[in-house]
Amino acid sequence: MHIHLVHAHPDSASFTAAMRDMIVETATGIGHTVTVSDLYKMNFNPVLSAADFGERRDPDHLTYALEQRHNWKQNTLAPDIASEIARVLAADVLAFTFPLHWFGTPAILKGWIERVFISGPFYGGKRVYGAGGLAGKRAFAAFGLGGRPHMFGPGSIHGPLVDGMMKHFFQGTLGYVGLRVLEPFIAWHVPYVAEDDRTLMLADLAQYVRTLDDQPVLEMPDLASFDETFGPK
Repeated sequence: MHIHLVHAHPDSASFTAAMRDMIVETATGIGHTVTVSDLYKMNFNPVLSAADFGERRDPDHLTYALEQRHNWKQNTLAPDIASEIARVLAADVLAFTFPLHWFGTPAILKGWIERVFISGPFYGGKRVYGAGGLAGKRAFAAFGLGGRPHMFGPGSIHGPLVDGMMKHFFQGTLGYVGLRVLEPFIAWHVPYVAEDDRTLMLADLAQYVRTLDDQPVLEMPDLASFDETFGPK
């Protein structure tokens, strides 16, 4: 199995970086191959612009998704986008490590998604969810946050986490392009716990990676339940 891991944290000594390293170490130790896109280390550009396209379908109006599709066909995407797309398409499993920022992913990771998950090979028209371009591949995330488990879920102060504040990522991004999305690994209260607790969390993450095949899969919309206009049957 080949895993491509997208890492979004600026500090090489962070707990998020330790999670990245644990995933790589554990996965390679059981015979998998792993590649890593370390977005801050790469100085990845997260900003969409016309410079992403070597050839314009419409030079007068920048309709980004349509230009993505056109430049994918023409093989004229910016090199940094093209190389990341190739890494994703070569993977059996797409993994992410990041800290939770303002109920979402860090800006650099959001920009990576917007530039790399392009219309054409990833999605388009009715090619979404089970019919998405990445159908047959899996994805998982390991992320940390400062909150405690009791702060999230029905009736809690923040509400549901995975199927609430992070639904845009797990369903609206990963599930939307056809990935089978595993329940994430969540490191709770990270900035405030003792080193021994962090060590235990990393050991739990290693076990999570060793048992990827047994991890629950998040429920996504079933296209069979909807008509050709995506209205309910």
